[in-house]
Amino acid sequence: MSLSVWYDLFLFALLSALLVYIFFAVRITNLHKFYFVFHFFMMLWPLCQFATHIVQSPQGQLLYVSLSFVATLMLVSGWLLFTLFLTGNDKRLSPKSISFIFLPAVAASILTVSNPFHLFTHPASDNYVERFYGPLFWLVMALVAVYFAASLFVLLRALRSASSSASLKKQIRIVLWGICALAFFALLDILLNVVLREVLPIIPGLTSLGIFIADLFFVFVITRYKVFDLVSIAHEDIINTIPHGILVLDEQQEVVEANRALRLFLEIEAGEVFDVEAFLSSVRVIGNAEHFLEHYKRKDNDVFQIEWSALRGNHLHCILQASPILDTSRLPIGHILTFQDVSHERRLVRELNLQNDILQERNRSLDRTRLELSQANRRLEEMALTDSLTQCYNRHYLTQRLEQEMIANVQQRIPFSFVLFDIDFFKSINDRYGHVAGDEMLYRTAQIVKKHIRSTDILARYGGEEFILYLPCTGRDTARQIAEQVRAAVESNFVSLEHVPEPVSVTVSLGVLSIEDFEQERLPDNSEDYLTQLFTEVDKPLYEAKKNGRNRIEFATIRQISG
Repeated sequence: MSLSVWYDLFLFALLSALLVYIFFAVRITNLHKFYFVFHFFMMLWPLCQFATHIVQSPQGQLLYVSLSFVATLMLVSGWLLFTLFLTGNDKRLSPKSISFIFLPAVAASILTVSNPFHLFTHPASDNYVERFYGPLFWLVMALVAVYFAASLFVLLRALRSASSSASLKKQIRIVLWGICALAFFALLDILLNVVLREVLPIIPGLTSLGIFIADLFFVFVITRYKVFDLVSIAHEDIINTIPHGILVLDEQQEVVEANRALRLFLEIEAGEVFDVEAFLSSVRVIGNAEHFLEHYKRKDNDVFQIEWSALRGNHLHCILQASPILDTSRLPIGHILTFQDVSHERRLVRELNLQNDILQERNRSLDRTRLELSQANRRLEEMALTDSLTQCYNRHYLTQRLEQEMIANVQQRIPFSFVLFDIDFFKSINDRYGHVAGDEMLYRTAQIVKKHIRSTDILARYGGEEFILYLPCTGRDTARQIAEQVRAAVESNFVSLEHVPEPVSVTVSLGVLSIEDFEQERLPDNSEDYLTQLFTEVDKPLYEAKKNGRNRIEFATIRQISG
């Protein structure tokens, strides 16, 4: 028996060693169990090829030849499912769709094993070591090519997707090298040992070598990037919406994921090692760094934090918060570090402290002290009453303000108006460009509206993509003019979004309610109920505006309101 016969067995042994390495190198999850099944089918090919040369009976040789290609069919169908998991498309899979993926491979496997009329293969002499392939073989190879093309399509689509994280794209590129290596050696095997077998000597082990090389790439992705463990915990399409810097580390302190906000604090890429101790030594720590590191190294099952500052143009104050990542067995498998910029808050504190020092040094008057403290408190109150995304007032502030003014308006017969408007087809913005783009569009819409209203008008975020304008001392005609200014300004406002080639514009539908005539002077019994009634009335013309085609203004039919 020639040494080339043992070549496939040697590759089988190497694949077995990789399986053992994966078993001990990673923490086993259900997805790893799926990979072990996938790895098992990779091992079947070289094992069956070796067994074909060892077994003497033709029936046994045919069985192992058939099992080799059955393993190939299971391998490529399992590979397609593996790529769907890798690219995060597994949430769309149902048991029915998974069955549909494997159904063609199972049907082809049955035909391969049965080998009807020797349509798949027949012996060249009296055994299947030397064999010819029939039309069924080429049908099976075509099915393998379809599975390969589908997997390639899934990987390339994820690679081009703007929503895919940088870490995921690195993984996909590595996996693509693996699948290309496997395809190259498999095609070379078919070309040399099937198509040109009459003119060239048989070269054994080409497909087995391709399987082994491809598996090296797969193992690297699983062990280096923890693709089945941590990426599912820190999806970038979630953590990028958080205004704080997020850093996800594995057990070896290698970066698994980092969101966009982290770039404000430090520059680091996935795969690099983040040394917490070295980082803290490079900044000015406010607190007990040793106590923080002690908790960090012990991987205590709680959240602990420390404040630090660094000079980068302006004084940057941050809170570094660390918490362990636990698996289902409550064992730590990494860390999540959160970087929160508290520079503004610390700046306010420093301003207040500075004012107090000046007051002590110069013995300022009590009236000035009260005025400055009142201004600082008002700034803090405005922070609590402002919508953090759009930088306009929130609904709580508007309600609080109106409950105080409604009684005076009715008592003194002062006209006022409301304009309730809603961004048209806002859901399509989120669906097409992502929630980050939707948030940007909300912010830019609020800013353009602010530029086209009076200083006395109040703009507040009513909820979701809805905004409300309170126009004090304003009748119906003036309210109409302001509403049209808002509508036209928003329609002509083109916003450039990240990863979107052309600027995007939206329109708004507006409902206007004006209170000008009062039947009697009796004050409302309950200002809160009265305000709720007004909000209900202004919602009706907004609904009519959307019903009548959007990007238009409708007015409430109500003209008088009683106390």
